[in-house]
Amino acid sequence: MSEGYQKAQREVFARQAIDVDIIITTALIPGKPAPKLITAGMVESMKPGSVIVDLAAEQGGNCELTEPGKVVVRHGVTIIGYTDLPSRLAKQSSNLYATNLLRLMEELCPNKDGTLVINMDDEMIRGTTAIKNGEITWPPPAPKITAAPAAGLGTAAGPHMAAAAGPLLKQPDKEAKPSALKTALLLGLGALAFFWIGAHAPKAFMEHFTVFVLACFVGYMVIWNVTPALHTPLMSVTNAISSIIAIGALIQVSSPGFFITVLAGLAIMLTAVNMFGGFWVTQRMLAMFRK
Repeated sequence: MSEGYQKAQREVFARQAIDVDIIITTALIPGKPAPKLITAGMVESMKPGSVIVDLAAEQGGNCELTEPGKVVVRHGVTIIGYTDLPSRLAKQSSNLYATNLLRLMEELCPNKDGTLVINMDDEMIRGTTAIKNGEITWPPPAPKITAAPAAGLGTAAGPHMAAAAGPLLKQPDKEAKPSALKTALLLGLGALAFFWIGAHAPKAFMEHFTVFVLACFVGYMVIWNVTPALHTPLMSVTNAISSIIAIGALIQVSSPGFFITVLAGLAIMLTAVNMFGGFWVTQRMLAMFRK
């Protein structure tokens, strides 16, 4: 990460340290010492009686004042630096496991009289059953539960269910028609506007306007067609490619007129920063995942 990013990160941590009572740190980098995220100054700014649980103590800790394997008090703040926390959580693990077993028995004994009821129509009971009456029931069938809305809810489920589902599920076809009509109306108005501009605007203006519209369209389509799954790691490359709008500025930079030349030069400068900066940021992002 850049120095600017790390500085902003430290400022956020410093503000949070003043307000919170408990800080739990978990940042670890394989094969490297744990990064120091909580400085001594942050510890000093915390309220007396606060607690820091440093789960990265085994690799040196995320807090500057952490002492691996010990619990220390610094500036009135207790810093827990145990390196064997998993082995210290046997009681909590047993409580969680016992709670799971209790909830399972409540499902198996719905009548509260100790009688087991193996309801094979229950998705949870069916999924945890391996053998019943000497017959192997494992593996269970695929779950039938789905998050998709029921088809035909307005008619098949009855009027009361349709009313409870709300107007969006009640009449889907009627909702789609106004949307399509609205889109067609907007396209028609846009076409009329372009026709009017073409009929009345001077030739020089139409040349500039055509370049502007095409550049905006190409830039928009480049971004729109990027798979959403790639937006986070490769958005900077998308921004760089979208800088194809620089073509419009290159065409206009030689046009007569001082004002047009200045605007075109400014556009070239900004798109160049976006273009080269996009690829540079992407390389730094991808380098984080290389060994």
